[in-house]
Amino acid sequence: MGINSTEVSYGFGQMGSLIVDTNTAATPPTGKVFVAIQFLTDTTFDASGGLIADNDTSNGLEYVGTEAAAHDAVLSPDLGESGTGGVQVDASNTFPQGMTIYGRWTGINLNSTGTVIAYIGD
Repeated sequence: MGINSTEVSYGFGQMGSLIVDTNTAATPPTGKVFVAIQFLTDTTFDASGGLIADNDTSNGLEYVGTEAAAHDAVLSPDLGESGTGGVQVDASNTFPQGMTIYGRWTGINLNSTGTVIAYIGD
């Protein structure tokens, strides 16, 4: 018998979603994160606080964001889990219409351009 994915986990956006089309900060409910971001138009994030990755000490620096470079072993060599060569997202990075990124983010704030749907999960 099949298993309904919503009964197993809320990690794939089953907790809902929101649309953002201004440079106002958006956050998920307490204890939740954005697990996917779908770009409806070409989008850039604010250089500071635009894409806040869920990079607590248990996760290391594993998700792209505007606050730190993900998978840059120079920043987190002690964890032994990071790759190398990752850079920090900045306002010059354009995410194209139609793209979806997956990860764990605790906040998003668009620059002056863009429209996204952010999906909420655990």
